[in-house]
Amino acid sequence: MFIREKLNYEPQPLPDRAEMSDADSSAAARAYLEHMQTRHTVRDFSSRPVPREILEDCIRTAGLAPSGANHQPWHFALIGNPEMKAAIREAAEVEERKFYESSTHDEWIKALEPIGTGPHKPHLEDAPWLIVVFAERYGVFDDGTRYKNYYVPESVGIASGFLIAAIHNAGLVCLTHTPNPMGFLTRICKRPASNKPLMILAVGHPASDARIPRVAKRKKPLEEILSHFD
Repeated sequence: MFIREKLNYEPQPLPDRAEMSDADSSAAARAYLEHMQTRHTVRDFSSRPVPREILEDCIRTAGLAPSGANHQPWHFALIGNPEMKAAIREAAEVEERKFYESSTHDEWIKALEPIGTGPHKPHLEDAPWLIVVFAERYGVFDDGTRYKNYYVPESVGIASGFLIAAIHNAGLVCLTHTPNPMGFLTRICKRPASNKPLMILAVGHPASDARIPRVAKRKKPLEEILSHFD
């Protein structure tokens, strides 16, 4: 994180070192792949509560992500308050209706058809928790002086990936939701103007009758997402 005091480079020995054989490393990589293959984006949530401490640890994991100049330009608003969730749903559905009713988005809407989405977002109230991810476009000292953050979208994107993986590792499911525009989230969550909302994560346990779109399991094969330069 960035502070006013001058910080000098002070190298220290690597505190955590994993000494694994190639065989053990391969087994670990395969086990993690198989674990992440069981992650699904879910829109149907049960009413089963989730202790806040679980989500706090998931967010602590997100906070370990690398970031530009180690400025950690992110903020996570963890929301369980029913009134706030209802307000977010109401505002989000206003924007969603505009999107689905606009002919300028026909191609995008057609692309979403196999996913089964629409302007109604009950998950924003059904899920026991919402996590709103904010990107800190710039920092502000106590006296109002601004300082620059670096690689903000990249840094927050990495942290969000850490968070989603941590949520799955905790046995929970989540749904990424990105209404556009999202300025209402800054107001509802009482964040400063420097904070830009990037997404909402609805988090909880899946409903007993939860369904996922069949197309969601169609992932690009390795040869389409990897180039070798041995």
